[in-house]
Amino acid sequence: MEHLDQLEREQLWKKIQGALLNEQIDEFRAEFLEMHPYDQAKIFEEQPEETRFLIYTYLSSEEIADVIEQVDEEIVLQYITEMNPAFAAQVLAEMSVDDAVDILNELDKNKVASFLTTMEQDAAEEIKTLLHYEEKTAGSIMTTEFVVIHTEQTVKEAMRHLRKEAPEAETIYYIYVVDKFERLVGVISLRDLIIAEGDWLISDVMSDRIVSVQVGENQEDIAQMMRDYDFLALPVVDFQDHLLGIITVDDIMDVMDQEASDDYSKLAGVSDMDRADDNAFVSAKKRLPWLIILLFLGLFTASIIGRFEATLDKVAILAIFIPLIAGMAGNTGTQALAVAVRGIATGEIEKQGKWKILMREAATGLITGMSCGFVITVVIYFWQGDIFLGMLVGISIMTTLIAATIAGALVPLVMHRFNVDPAVASGPFITTINDIISVLIYFGLATAFMNLLL
Repeated sequence: MEHLDQLEREQLWKKIQGALLNEQIDEFRAEFLEMHPYDQAKIFEEQPEETRFLIYTYLSSEEIADVIEQVDEEIVLQYITEMNPAFAAQVLAEMSVDDAVDILNELDKNKVASFLTTMEQDAAEEIKTLLHYEEKTAGSIMTTEFVVIHTEQTVKEAMRHLRKEAPEAETIYYIYVVDKFERLVGVISLRDLIIAEGDWLISDVMSDRIVSVQVGENQEDIAQMMRDYDFLALPVVDFQDHLLGIITVDDIMDVMDQEASDDYSKLAGVSDMDRADDNAFVSAKKRLPWLIILLFLGLFTASIIGRFEATLDKVAILAIFIPLIAGMAGNTGTQALAVAVRGIATGEIEKQGKWKILMREAATGLITGMSCGFVITVVIYFWQGDIFLGMLVGISIMTTLIAATIAGALVPLVMHRFNVDPAVASGPFITTINDIISVLIYFGLATAFMNLLL
């Protein structure tokens, strides 16, 4: 099954749409199930409601589960809730446990209880176990569909057990080993298991150097760990090292995407990233809190300028350069903010040290500030014919860029130190703070050297 682009999917869909609408069930199933689940999902998402209901009729709950697992998480709830409740419960039961839990976490408790009551008891019990864990922790993203073997088994016995359990497991690249108390004591790769002699004990061929995560650990930290170690899966244990589940790389990729979107929305000053299907009122509700805060900060900036009214009355031309200096401060502050937040997210800050990062940003601010200050001094001298005005604006920009760069890096570092998400130090917030800094510097210098400007 090869990956299809949009045009190929449209062409293929035209071929099978007739079979679907003409109730040629066998022909539809043969064509549709031949595609990769991702392509099935993309086609499925483009269908109107009446066509989706036909697909629910023609495919089994297991086949629909394969499709739903590939559907964009922002719209998957729509499909689950539009299905017949009993059929939806069967679909959830057929899905990977962690994927089913992600969906159920978005539903109200009454619907969750209804689905769990309807589905088979074994599947319901597995899902209930994961539903109890706090969101965005290892427990909430792990799966319980994995193969475990015991230290006292032989390789032959373990292979027999693996063949039996593998069809239900999410991955078998790593096989985890537990002792008689169900504590995680080792791991063995599928490759090593295959090449080992049949009468060898698992305890002799396993590796006891295990990297695991606690069930309550934050998903962002786990994503960092899996990236650092290049693991395909990570075992999840409780405080007594009992093996509870595993986290697979596909789930971590979803976490990385989710965390990146979340951080980007906060950097943009939006508490929750706007969705394409949000109406204007929903989007406004998400954006207004930050905008109201920034509005009052803007008023504070305006009041500072008002305090220097006497300076502006004497040298009115100073007003021309207010947007220039404030804009440069906002730009460089946002750049430093982005570098600092990224460094925190990737772990570079911990490796290099906070002071080293801060000093590097201060040096960067000094170099960029001196360069921009020199350029603007020359430009203003030839434009206005006033070297003192040029020097005032140039020194103001140089000082502002240094201060704004340090502020842009320092704010997220301080927030991270106090366990506050540094992404909430958003671009608009830093920009407004730097506006205040730049105005104070600019008019402070102008007032101090007023005699040179008159």
